[in-house]
Amino acid sequence: MTPQRARRIRAVLDRRQPDLRVLTDSVHKGHNLSAIVRSADAFGVLDMDVVVGDGDYRAYRSTAMGSQRWVCLHRHSSVEAALAPQKAAGYQVVVAHLDPTAVDFRTVDYTRPTVLLMGAEKQGPGAAALAAADHYVTIPMVGMVESFNVSVAAALLLAEAYRQREAAGLFAQPRLDPTRYERLFFEWGEPKLAAFCQRRGLPYPALNPEDGSLLDPGWFARVQAAEAEDAAMMDDPT
Repeated sequence: MTPQRARRIRAVLDRRQPDLRVLTDSVHKGHNLSAIVRSADAFGVLDMDVVVGDGDYRAYRSTAMGSQRWVCLHRHSSVEAALAPQKAAGYQVVVAHLDPTAVDFRTVDYTRPTVLLMGAEKQGPGAAALAAADHYVTIPMVGMVESFNVSVAAALLLAEAYRQREAAGLFAQPRLDPTRYERLFFEWGEPKLAAFCQRRGLPYPALNPEDGSLLDPGWFARVQAAEAEDAAMMDDPT
């Protein structure tokens, strides 16, 4: 990791919003999921939850082109399972839904802990999503069509959440838990080394926060030497 890369990653992590999440309910088209992930990244979301079938999830993974690297994707079997921890923690659930009781999406306070819930492309949000909603919202339109594509709607909601949160100063200082912050700094900056540690069950070595270099430059050589010694002992017939 170069010093420039380290500074870039920290600048992004400094602005991630731990209490703003996106949940997709059976959004099955890979290009739509990927577009929502890109918008989530662009507007400071770190965690995105998806309720989707096996085949659709595999299709998404094949078309994401790495966009999920910067957003932590959590897959769930149901909307209820996805929302349970957030509801228990006091999050409001905002559902994009055409309904007589829906309000203009700009009138909701997104500086509160919030889950933005987006429904399937054709059917919209399911019964569980609608039952969990604190707010139904709509996006005003003046054309012939009645609704936006789900990924476009998600981007518009996220842009409004960003606008409100920036005005409230929520992007002015880091808000992530320090332990998670440093773990992500390592995994984003040194993905191959992180995978190496994960395969071997090793704790991540400390990085210099200024330039991303190993604080202990001899760490990797010692690990390799220890592995070579262990392999030699396993091969020793005596």
